[in-house]
Amino acid sequence: MHSAPPVPTDGGASLPPATGRDRPRRRRQLLLLSAANSADSGEQSVISVMFPAIRAALDLPLAALGVLGATAKLAGVVFGPLWVSIAQRVPRTQVLAACSGLWGVWTIATGFAQNYAQLLVMSTIVAAGIVGGGPLVSGILADLFDDKSRGRAAGFLFGSVALFTGALGPLLGQLSRFADGWRYGFFAVGTTQILVGLAVLRYFKDPGVGAAEPQLAALDATAPTRRPQALNRANVRRLLGIRSFALICVQRLFGSQFILLAFGVVFLVDARGFSNASASLVTLPTAVSYFLGTIGGGVLADRMQRRFPRTGRIAILQTSYLVYAVVAFLTTQIPWSSLAAYAALFSLLGALQGMQPSLNRPLIMSVVPPELRSAAFALFLAIESVAWAALTVFVGQLGDSTGLESAFLWSLVVVILAGGLFASLLYRPYARDLTAFQHELDRRAAGSGQSPE
Repeated sequence: MHSAPPVPTDGGASLPPATGRDRPRRRRQLLLLSAANSADSGEQSVISVMFPAIRAALDLPLAALGVLGATAKLAGVVFGPLWVSIAQRVPRTQVLAACSGLWGVWTIATGFAQNYAQLLVMSTIVAAGIVGGGPLVSGILADLFDDKSRGRAAGFLFGSVALFTGALGPLLGQLSRFADGWRYGFFAVGTTQILVGLAVLRYFKDPGVGAAEPQLAALDATAPTRRPQALNRANVRRLLGIRSFALICVQRLFGSQFILLAFGVVFLVDARGFSNASASLVTLPTAVSYFLGTIGGGVLADRMQRRFPRTGRIAILQTSYLVYAVVAFLTTQIPWSSLAAYAALFSLLGALQGMQPSLNRPLIMSVVPPELRSAAFALFLAIESVAWAALTVFVGQLGDSTGLESAFLWSLVVVILAGGLFASLLYRPYARDLTAFQHELDRRAAGSGQSPE
């Protein structure tokens, strides 16, 4: 069957033909997606790593860190679906470049904040923009890679983010030695975001919705199933009707591993007596371990999925949660005198956390129709953001009243242990939804006149 010419989308951009051989070079595309995700993470890295310096400069309580993190997450609940809706009318490449890169002007502006109110407003504006990158990047990733290689691709994507933030952490920590050094952290990260946005705009080529599904290769790019759909009421009902997707969203409410990244440096400063500059050094080995965890977890998950397609990824997801809870207890409830001990324990937790995106993202991709994937990730991240916002405020306030050690016991041990147990409910619904999804792809292929593969 010959290839159809590129067809304009609603946004006026040309999608590539719907055949696998016409897809763009995946490695270069993955590098650009990784750069966009990495740049997006920079602003929160400045706040979490340099908060002791920001706290001293602006006279803030510990609870302010929780509020800053919570408002950023809540902004994602509102604006994440909005960016996905915009991508229904405007080419995805342009939307990704805008929200994941050019929005960096607001990150630069955050560096000029003179008080807590200004810092809160500016960081919320930043979050409202960069939040659009998450669902778009995850949706595009599913269009670049098929189910057999999505774990490794997701591992590289999210692992590179960890390497960036890990390398950034010690650099930001050293800025704390200078007066107003935290401001230069915002300036540097914002500039990087703008440069990445320009690179995405210039070099990224949209593969087209559903391009990685062999059953959909013959479908015209203008077909409804080859265009991204918005997160509206009807599509929310469709998504939640996929029981395993709904359970994955609920299970993610227990994914509080981010607390260690948000409060880890402050914990080492306040609860264990290390300096800000010294405590920030643990971010690099933690990030390297996170990267290794995403890559190793992705490879392991892909192999387990090929051998046990109905249970493999879920089994690894559940195991990683249970082991994390045990290691988190050892890390946060037992005082260690050496920073090297904390670096080793933080690194182990980073590796276990790093496995998560290479597991939950491919799980969602394997049961959600291609045209709904960006909307699904917008909903998934919105639900996750509500939970993260609540946990961030909880940890900040409990940390102020009883100390971060007690707050970590509840948020990093008890909550994650519950999440590991909850994962048991995923096995049977996922097997049914996976089979139903493959039947739906075969039906679409038969309707287009193409033989299912």
